[in-house]
Amino acid sequence: MHNLAKPHRLIPLLAGLQAFGPLSIDMYLPALPAIARDLSTTETIAQQSVTSFLIGLFIGLLFYGPLSDKYGRQKLLIGGITLYLFASIACMQVNTAENLLIWRFIQALGGASATVIGRAIIRDIFPVHEAARALSLMHLVTMLATLSAPLLASYVLLIGTWRWLFAGLIAYSAVLLFLTVLKIPETHQGNSRKSSIAGVYLAYLKIMCEIKALGYILCMSICFAGMFAYLTVSSFVFIDFFGLTPQQYAWVFSLNIIGVMALVILNARLVTVVGTQNMLNYFALLCGFSGLLLLFSGFTGIGGIWLVILGLFGFISCTGVLGANCIASLMRLYPDNAGAAAGLAVAAQFGLGALLSLLVSNLYDGTDFYMSIVVGLCGIGSLIALLLTRKSAKSV
Repeated sequence: MHNLAKPHRLIPLLAGLQAFGPLSIDMYLPALPAIARDLSTTETIAQQSVTSFLIGLFIGLLFYGPLSDKYGRQKLLIGGITLYLFASIACMQVNTAENLLIWRFIQALGGASATVIGRAIIRDIFPVHEAARALSLMHLVTMLATLSAPLLASYVLLIGTWRWLFAGLIAYSAVLLFLTVLKIPETHQGNSRKSSIAGVYLAYLKIMCEIKALGYILCMSICFAGMFAYLTVSSFVFIDFFGLTPQQYAWVFSLNIIGVMALVILNARLVTVVGTQNMLNYFALLCGFSGLLLLFSGFTGIGGIWLVILGLFGFISCTGVLGANCIASLMRLYPDNAGAAAGLAVAAQFGLGALLSLLVSNLYDGTDFYMSIVVGLCGIGSLIALLLTRKSAKSV
């Protein structure tokens, strides 16, 4: 643990770093039809620019974690944000879809540094219970960015073009880069600084072969992936199938944001007293029960829209707290490889999220069935994954 005089002052900045990925993905979604028209391409090609970003993010998350364990956090973080900034400028100016695909990939490679290294810095400067509390607050920012970015982007598009969205990302990354240089010191002094590059990347194999670590990774990743499945088709389900107006759907959507905020605040208040493992047990049970509600609704149709809303509310509300407590517990197991642990866990989140998003979009049949089944299975799967941590789990 790094001995900073007032480490809590870094939490708002580190929370801002966590928003790079969600903002870059979700703010972009409402603009896809406009991008396709402006660049004279198909919507399918425009959608591939989201895929190219996810691929770049996945690779970058795996890349930065171990390297930050070997060479330290600060320089890699600054370098990654700088790369993101210049790639965002290029994205704003592209005139062909092919160039957009390339620069979105590069943008993601840069932004991944903020996503993974910010979490590793938390492990460096806080003990495990305090780390879980800080990560809860950071996850609140991540979830809020994920859930509110499409709404924000839709209003931006009312007054400007899709290029304005990249202008916003340029301004955001420039401010965060300045504050990172000014405020964040080097925090990692661990033993892995002495390891070889091969040894540092072998940390991935070590982590994946540990059942307890795998349980934490799967618990948070399956839950996060279920949220991606929800984001992909929920507007079609609630507006086209259940007949809500866009404004009514926005209220239903906002209900989940309230749930995320409530549980994150509850976790931040209680985790230092109750312990991360106990908090995980409670929230995973809620996630699993919500999954059962969605499966029941999907297979029987009983309860209609209200049971679907209730099940989704319980499930989505758990995403932030499961992620925060799982990653805090995971990095506690590997203090000298916190970057690798965080990188692997977050890469698994986005990788599985992309797969389930693709799956549910291909399965979608105009009803709520596949959304309810996929998200419901994720709720139960997340609970089962946590059971893998219990054989050797102690209250942490």
